[in-house]
Amino acid sequence: MLNQLSLLDIIVFIVIVILLNFSSLWAGFKKTDTETDYFMAGRSLRWWSVAGSIYGTNVSATQIIGMLGIGYSIGFAQSHYEVLAILPILALAYIFVPVYRKKEVFTLSQFLGNRYNQYAQLVYSLLNIFFILIQVVAGFYIGSRTLGLLFQGSSFELTYFQGILILATVTTLFSVFGGMESVVIADNIQTILIVFAAILVGILTFSQPEIGGFSGLLKLDASQARDLQKMHIYLPTNHKDLPWSGAFSGLLILHFFYWTTNQYQVQRVLAAASDRDAKVGTLVAGFLKLTIPFFSIAAGVAAAYLFKTRFNITDIKPDDAFLKLMNVVVPSGYGIMGLILAGLTSAIFASIYSMLNSFTTLLSVDIYQKYISPQASDKQTVIFGKFAIFGLVALAVLLATYGYDPNSTGNFALKVSAQLSYLKPGIVVAFFLGIFWKKTNAKAAVFTMIAAPFWGILIELFYNNYLSEFPTIVAIFGQKLNFMHRVFLTTLLSVFQQIILSKIWEKDSKETVDEDFTPYFSNLKKPIGAFVFTQLLWITVFNFTEISPNIVAFFAGFSTANLFFREAIKQERLRFYKSDLFLAGILAGVTVWFLYFFA
Repeated sequence: MLNQLSLLDIIVFIVIVILLNFSSLWAGFKKTDTETDYFMAGRSLRWWSVAGSIYGTNVSATQIIGMLGIGYSIGFAQSHYEVLAILPILALAYIFVPVYRKKEVFTLSQFLGNRYNQYAQLVYSLLNIFFILIQVVAGFYIGSRTLGLLFQGSSFELTYFQGILILATVTTLFSVFGGMESVVIADNIQTILIVFAAILVGILTFSQPEIGGFSGLLKLDASQARDLQKMHIYLPTNHKDLPWSGAFSGLLILHFFYWTTNQYQVQRVLAAASDRDAKVGTLVAGFLKLTIPFFSIAAGVAAAYLFKTRFNITDIKPDDAFLKLMNVVVPSGYGIMGLILAGLTSAIFASIYSMLNSFTTLLSVDIYQKYISPQASDKQTVIFGKFAIFGLVALAVLLATYGYDPNSTGNFALKVSAQLSYLKPGIVVAFFLGIFWKKTNAKAAVFTMIAAPFWGILIELFYNNYLSEFPTIVAIFGQKLNFMHRVFLTTLLSVFQQIILSKIWEKDSKETVDEDFTPYFSNLKKPIGAFVFTQLLWITVFNFTEISPNIVAFFAGFSTANLFFREAIKQERLRFYKSDLFLAGILAGVTVWFLYFFA
């Protein structure tokens, strides 16, 4: 693709990538002497840094390329991966932020250690280290593939392995010498770039004459036969990739894992300067996430119509659709393509930086300092963490080289989600019962986290080999059990298991935990009840009346937002618009509107 770039595009691309990496590295270079500086950026992040870092960590090249690719191949239903994340984001801001920050921990495993015991802490750390390893491997894969496409046909053409080596070298040097301060700066810069790139590509795609704007896309899609339409977010329960029942069950649980119990995401909240910075930063990151359905996933749907209409092409690989679309809609000679590609490349690097920083935090604080060298000084712990990065990257290079096919035609984002989902239900259950149920047992929590992946495997084997022989069940859930349904069933079994084992081992448990967490969120009972009642009301209206879905969407969104507005007015009166609850109301209202409007 490089031979299609103008000289200005190439200059813009090179300058931005160099400035991004070296400016953020230099800014954080002097702040790596102590554990708090290296691992937590001195706990000094303001809300805009929290928001930028959360979004930058979450929205990697995998997100942009993968989301547009799934929009291209499957449709707008992929929006569940973004929109349904808003509920866990609100839970993070108003339930988990007060609990976590009260403890002033470096890692969420330390929180589990305080709530349960050292074994719960160790199991969480090991599971998350494994989880991060898989994510880094995935980052090397999609990053190298993107770099290969970028330089394809030029004198700088890269092989898949050469791309991996470039990513490994740059991210290792950055992570070792920069620390979290550098990671946050890189995240914030790349957030600006990637939001701009996604919005620009979306606008340029919608402006094509074959599409006629976003409204034109909706009309174009509506003119297709119902089974060919792609701008609806609810697919049948037996859909092999994105069943709506799986989205509102298993996928929602995975969102709760990612946003409330995942070390490398929550670490940004722990590093905030204040609780308000943590809350507002989290909410703003939620707003940024809502740009993805409109300017990335919907752009993928538009790309499918555009390629078919203009070129009669329908067989582009999903993970290649983004760069193909740029060739079609982005004008050359103005530096725009270079700017977009710089944002995409920066996202590749920044997401890996974030994961490496959280990996070294977990390994250094929870393993090295606790089990290997309890008397280690801050300097020794930081040095160990830096050396640990080399080991992880070396292993990730091997796995990315031999574990993935660079010519794969599947949906990479869905593949990674399915791979990682075995590990998450047990962790979610251990955290939630640990916070919401004072009598849960430490041994039961440890056993639940260890057993959950095996429950998932057994459930999948049982369904695919036995239940799939029953036509009625297949008609509802498909020939193969979707991983979202498997996650939900695993979670139910894990909850049941931890409750039963806690009762059995009750005499062995602590009579009291070190702190009762319920006061932090006891005042949320009425608002949560009102929220549930409101949604049930509008779901009933939507399904059992002939009122226009657009009208239901508006009133459902407004009434949801109003629940938060009323609380904001109680707290701030005439200055309610300055309350974080006002932001939360807008975020929740837009989310609910979306879920009805695109039904």
